[in-house]
Amino acid sequence: MTQPSVILATASYDHTIRFWEAKSGRCYRTIQYPDSQVNWLEITPDKRYLAAAGNPHIRLFDINSSSPQPVMSYDSHTNNVMAVGFQCDGKWMYSGSEDGTVKIWDLRAPGCQREYESRGAVNTVVLHPNQTELISGDQNGNIRVWDLTANSCSCELVPEVDTAVRSLTVMWDGSLVVAANNHGTCYVWRLLRGNQTMTNFEPLHKLQAHNGYILKCLLSPEFCEPHRYLATASSDHTVKIWNVDGFTLEKTLIGHQRWVWDCVFSVDGAYLITASSDTTAKLWSMTSGEEIKTYQGHHKATVCCALHDGAEPSPS
Repeated sequence: MTQPSVILATASYDHTIRFWEAKSGRCYRTIQYPDSQVNWLEITPDKRYLAAAGNPHIRLFDINSSSPQPVMSYDSHTNNVMAVGFQCDGKWMYSGSEDGTVKIWDLRAPGCQREYESRGAVNTVVLHPNQTELISGDQNGNIRVWDLTANSCSCELVPEVDTAVRSLTVMWDGSLVVAANNHGTCYVWRLLRGNQTMTNFEPLHKLQAHNGYILKCLLSPEFCEPHRYLATASSDHTVKIWNVDGFTLEKTLIGHQRWVWDCVFSVDGAYLITASSDTTAKLWSMTSGEEIKTYQGHHKATVCCALHDGAEPSPS
């Protein structure tokens, strides 16, 4: 199979993962996922594999194959895996789970390489652009920084006691981190390097973004510069786009009929893709705020999406 230059995948409570032609909206491949719902999708940096986080496993699928079987399964979590991501060269993977742990996996070997205890169900994990710190947020409202070099927790924050941190996002240059919670609030910190290697959080802004839950917050990518945006997807059926300079509301994306669970920017920040309980995913123009395309085919809530539209991987 020749690989499409843009890879868009969605997953739904209907126990399927679908691959789409982003421009035409045609679904060209469906993978059955009978074991559980899928909570998160992530494409490897080289565009070769799609990781699907379920309960309690992570499965890796070959994007270029038509085989419905995963090429690898990672199995040591004991509850819903809520977040998965990859180190920039794709050497290792990280995950966070409702079992209260953050784990690191060597992709070439089965079994988990490292494990960190968060003492609360982990909802979100992001990798700092320095590739040496993971930041996790949990159901009890804790944000923790895991220093991979020292192999320990280097920082703990509780922006709002007993209010679940739903989603975390870090600016591509490591300058900002945003945490979104169940009260519709975003907390923004400037990230400062301390005298050692440890990152310090300096409170910058508190944004009352939605009246409902924020299910995903996401900062725009590097090639979006000089514009910097924050997208917040909410249970109030909308996605809001904020200008990071002053955190003013730029536009509200209206069109979904139910909760919006996930969103992802195109590599240049010109488009946003969203996934919603109304069973659809949508493609939006960031300049106009208009809906360009609807991806229809799932039969139940579409809860996560992944997009890789970057440069073609160079043949190794």
